[in-house]
Amino acid sequence: MTAQEIQKVFFILLEYLVPTLKVFGFTLLFSIPLGMVVALLKMCKFKPVSWLTNVYILIMRGTPLMLQVIVAYYAIPMLRMNENLPGAVSGLLEKINIQGDGFMFKAVLFAFVMNYAAYFAEIFRGGIESIPKGQYEAAAALSFTKTQTFFRIVLPQVVKRVVPASSNEIITLVKDTSLANVVAYAEITLKAKQQMQNYSSLMPLFIAGGFYFVLAMILTVATSLIEKKLNYYK
Repeated sequence: MTAQEIQKVFFILLEYLVPTLKVFGFTLLFSIPLGMVVALLKMCKFKPVSWLTNVYILIMRGTPLMLQVIVAYYAIPMLRMNENLPGAVSGLLEKINIQGDGFMFKAVLFAFVMNYAAYFAEIFRGGIESIPKGQYEAAAALSFTKTQTFFRIVLPQVVKRVVPASSNEIITLVKDTSLANVVAYAEITLKAKQQMQNYSSLMPLFIAGGFYFVLAMILTVATSLIEKKLNYYK
C-alpha cells in the first residue's frame, strides 16, 4: 500500500471509531451497576435467588461472547417465526423493529452488557466478601442501618479493592468490541477487514490494531490514576 492509501484507510477507520466507543461506553454504563445488583443477588440468603443468579453467571462466563452476540441478534427474528408462542408474546415481538442498524446495536449491546455484568458481579462479590465482619458489627454498634453500613462504610472500601481487577475487564472490553463484527455491526474491525480485501493487504488490520492498542494504553493510564487516587483507603 502507498502512503496515500494508508492515510485513506486510517481516516476510514477513524470514522468508525465512534461506533466502537459507543459499544464500549454503553456496556460500561449498564454492566457495572447491573454487576453490583447481580453480586448482591448471588449473596442473597434466599436460595432460589442465589441459585438462579449462579446459573446466569455460569452461562455468561461459560460460553463465548461471540456466540452470545449471535444469539442476541438472531433470537428475536427466529422467535417471530415460531407459531407456537402465546399471542401476547408474539404480539410483543412483532412490535420490535428488527430492521436497520438500531436493532443491530441494541442486540450487540444486550449481549455485551449481560456478559460483562456477570464478570463484574464476581469481582464485586469478592470485594464485598473481603470486608472483615468486624466492620459490620462496629457499624451496628453505632446504630447504622444495613443500607448506611453498605454505602458509607463497605462500598468505598470495595471500590478501592476491585479497581485493579475491574481495570483488566475494562481493557479487555475495548478489545472485545471487535466481536461485534460477527453480526456485521459497522465498527473498526469490520471496516479493516473490508479494506484488507479492497487493497489485498494486511496493513488495514495493523492500523486497526494500532487503534485498539492506543485505546488500551489510555485506559491503562486512566485506571492507574484512579487507583492512586483511592490510595487513602489503605
